[in-house]
Amino acid sequence: MKNWLVEQLQRMNLSDVLVRPQGFTREGYTSEETEAIEVFKTIAEELGLEASEDAAGNAIARWNVSGGQAAVAMGSHLDTVPNGGAFDGGAGVVCGLGALKMLKEADFEPQRPIEVICFRSEESSRFGVSTIGSKAMSGLLDPSIGTLEDQHGVTLAQAAESQGFVWQELLNAKRPKEQLKCFVELHIEQGMHIVNHEKDYGVVKGVACPIRLAVTFNGKAGHTGTTPMDQRKDALAAAAPFISFVQETALQVNDAYGNGKSLVATVSTLTVSPNSMNVIPQTVTAGVDIRSVDDRLKMKMADAIRSEAKRIEETTGVAIDIEVLVDNPSVLLDDGIARQLVDAGDHEAYLAHRMDSGAGHDVMNMAQTWPSGLLFIPCKDGLSHHPDEFAAAEDLKMGVELLSRFLMEATANAGNS
Repeated sequence: MKNWLVEQLQRMNLSDVLVRPQGFTREGYTSEETEAIEVFKTIAEELGLEASEDAAGNAIARWNVSGGQAAVAMGSHLDTVPNGGAFDGGAGVVCGLGALKMLKEADFEPQRPIEVICFRSEESSRFGVSTIGSKAMSGLLDPSIGTLEDQHGVTLAQAAESQGFVWQELLNAKRPKEQLKCFVELHIEQGMHIVNHEKDYGVVKGVACPIRLAVTFNGKAGHTGTTPMDQRKDALAAAAPFISFVQETALQVNDAYGNGKSLVATVSTLTVSPNSMNVIPQTVTAGVDIRSVDDRLKMKMADAIRSEAKRIEETTGVAIDIEVLVDNPSVLLDDGIARQLVDAGDHEAYLAHRMDSGAGHDVMNMAQTWPSGLLFIPCKDGLSHHPDEFAAAEDLKMGVELLSRFLMEATANAGNS
């Protein structure tokens, strides 16, 4: 199984290696993503599964059984960030296929259909919006985002249409609730919690969706050599302590309110205008990303930022505007599915670590309609979105065994649905 997993993951990455210096660039709604998905469909057919594609380009590998019961679904994605790794998304897709291979070889007969879904355009790197395919499938897609452009001026709608899809028809990818019983995603952890807690795998309780703010400092440009220091409104000088404030306040919020739930807050982007050596910075925009599974902690952090902005305005004379770019409530996953994933580990002699996810995944959309779970396997040094991203074949095999055990329980009795 380990060799098969590595070989199929190489095939889907269109490569004979899984780690290479330039990484993998396979952004959403590109020919590279389409080619990888076509390989996924080919592997599915080799396993005796039915392969199809919906209106958004999500590929579905289905193990059909007689009757119209709701299917148990697994899945992830095959697109990457620029120069990303082979395992972010790909691990979940190949382990899903591997689980069906394992069950077929054991002559297991499911009492309801099983699906492996390969979602389109999960990463936000190209258009600034993530999980497009799973949004479409779960009925959460806003068609107005079709006007978003990538760095080359190509709109999301144009990109989708370049791969053979009609943007306005992406809404047709929405699936009726009764088609699926539940959904589970396997993903590399992208962190070190599993290893640090000396466990084998992670079972996620909730996904920490962000509040994102654009904090703009509006000062006054002037000549750096002739404007007296006490007569300046330097936007960058005003922004500098703000960056430290975000870092320090996030730590304080955790100390005061964490109770086992962590908050992270980051000034992750900074633009300076006019950005000239001999001109006082007039405008600085800081992008702030705030995340926690506990939405109350996110709001406390955002309120603290607004208070600090008022203080900086009063002391520096630099006006500050705050725009809310994103304010998504965090997603709590299904307790019953989580217990089944922990039980699967107990049965296979693997230790589970209950944890939260600081990164978004397709599961957060699927969870809006269907009972859903998220399973993490370790990745080397917690590294992802990087050419050196790596998950050991042994851990991929563990993922297959966990998914297989989960599927055996979830499909053993079709019931009435």
